[in-house]
Amino acid sequence: MKTISSPPVLRNIRILDFSWVLAGPYATRLLADFGAEVIKVQPLAKEAEDKFSLGYYNTWNRNKLGITLNPGKPAGLEIVKKLVKMSDAVVENFSPRVMANWGLNYPGLKAIKSDIILLSMSVMGHTGPQRHYVGFGPTVQAFSGITWLTSYPGRPPSGIGFSYADHVAALYASLALLGALEYRQRTGEGQHIDLSQTETMSSLLADAIRDYILKGEEVKPTGNSSLQAAPHGVYPCRGENRWCAITVFTNQDWEGLKRAMDCPAWAEEERFATLSGRLNHSEALDRLIQVWTQERMAEEVMAALQKEGVPAGIVQNAADLARDPQLNARGFFVEMEHPVLGKTRADANPIRLSNSPAEYRRAAPVHGQDNDYVYRALLNLSDDEISRLRKDNVI
Repeated sequence: MKTISSPPVLRNIRILDFSWVLAGPYATRLLADFGAEVIKVQPLAKEAEDKFSLGYYNTWNRNKLGITLNPGKPAGLEIVKKLVKMSDAVVENFSPRVMANWGLNYPGLKAIKSDIILLSMSVMGHTGPQRHYVGFGPTVQAFSGITWLTSYPGRPPSGIGFSYADHVAALYASLALLGALEYRQRTGEGQHIDLSQTETMSSLLADAIRDYILKGEEVKPTGNSSLQAAPHGVYPCRGENRWCAITVFTNQDWEGLKRAMDCPAWAEEERFATLSGRLNHSEALDRLIQVWTQERMAEEVMAALQKEGVPAGIVQNAADLARDPQLNARGFFVEMEHPVLGKTRADANPIRLSNSPAEYRRAAPVHGQDNDYVYRALLNLSDDEISRLRKDNVI
């Protein structure tokens, strides 16, 4: 019997989206997947697009409507105000001065619609001496301290390698916006969500901050090792650039590791009998485990350890992820047709609601794809008005 799903949980929510690059678009994509009508404001001038940049844009903007609009012109600003009046929330990730220069900061928006919600996602937040600082994910990661802590001892800061901060900020932002929508439903009041991307990343390093404040101890980079577990790291396996991550915290984990390795004689040595001993001799322990892992495929190492209840996982690359049996069994990848790119494959929404699952209705909008729907159907502009706005480079 086929299960009949309920309507999307955010079906009646409309979001006016000024955000760009990754953090803001990812936040609104999460909401659009669950039925929110997200109207993405695109710049009037269309930049030259190669397949990479178009693919990047498509990844973070599916399920959205796209309109071209210039809020810097008086007529464009009037259109924004009309859209605000019929929206539930406005999302932006500029520095604080941008929306204020348009008169679209929270006081300005509230004057247009009293219960509007504004979600701002700036680098530093809208208050404080550094509020006008700008940056991207790697900048935020450097500010937050995680670039330093993900280094190797005695080596220069290396960082994470991609804009992890943008993803974290997006998750915080989508949660905050849902909370503000629920608050408005109860009270009838909107509010300004002032989200500092640097603070969202810094909150992940609470232990490091606590130790310094309480003990005066600076947490230093440890690479792949740990102060609480041994063995702890990634170990080379058979094949080119194949690795398996292994973590052993408890004596139970240690016993499982020994069984997976067929109880080698060295594992019974006194120096490895306790966690403190294994931590004190972690380098020697790593070398011995590496001898075992190098003789086996990464999949074989992972399977043997997981069978014994030991936390272990293949260090997967993009090709591994694309064919991962677990991800594919859960429908993690979705295929969509894009008017320029053709058939595309991207990650699905990882949140699974049993009665109202995410829906994948359309690829990201091409430049101005939904101008007619928004300007004619929603705003009821006449053909003459639309022609004049196009002639004046407003839309």
